[in-house]
Amino acid sequence: MPVKNTLESKITYRVKRSKTPVFVRDDFKDIGGYDQVGRILRGLVKKGVLVSLGYGAYARSKRSSVSGAVVPEKPLPELAKELLKKLGVKVVPSSAERAYNSGKTTQVPTGRVIGVKGRIVRRIGYNGRYISFEKVS
Repeated sequence: MPVKNTLESKITYRVKRSKTPVFVRDDFKDIGGYDQVGRILRGLVKKGVLVSLGYGAYARSKRSSVSGAVVPEKPLPELAKELLKKLGVKVVPSSAERAYNSGKTTQVPTGRVIGVKGRIVRRIGYNGRYISFEKVS
């Protein structure tokens, strides 16, 4: 357990011990109020413990071995799919993934377009790179 019993230390401890690298504010609602948790999460982004992926969405971060900058510890498409599952949006293969998997094309999909069932309004991204969503019926 954390040495200091502050809200920040509790949230940091939970972030470091979590199996999933993606977090939303609701993950911490049992240990603090909405505004308090938001303030702590923004502070952790400034410290480089977390990276903001969008409104109320965060990912665990690491230092890049190449540039030394703070980057998410997993690729953006992977983080976006985990975040969508956490938000209750069903993720399905996009049309480009389906065409590639069925052998209709040799063009490998980038993963920047994610197929979803249902409606999604959020922008999920990092450092000017954003994920696009394709509604698949």
